[in-house]
Amino acid sequence: MNIETRSTLTCPVCAQRGLEIMPVDACLYFWECPACKSLLKPKPGDCCVFCSYGDVPCPPVQTGNTDGACCSLGEPVPADSFPKLSK
Repeated sequence: MNIETRSTLTCPVCAQRGLEIMPVDACLYFWECPACKSLLKPKPGDCCVFCSYGDVPCPPVQTGNTDGACCSLGEPVPADSFPKLSK
């Protein structure tokens, strides 16, 4: 199975979109919209912001781990610790 590691997050407040690199061994619990500065967190039942606001779910969910514990193996990772993609 080929794991997609890029997902476009869409802010539900202002509709700003941002292409982000997803970690394969941790979850991104918060994402600050670069346009309106809203702090997004997962919707109830989702494990991370990629599963709630992304066009591609996180790598653990892509591999079939849907038991809700896909992100419980690591610590939350701050959004600013991941590289930004150039457009």
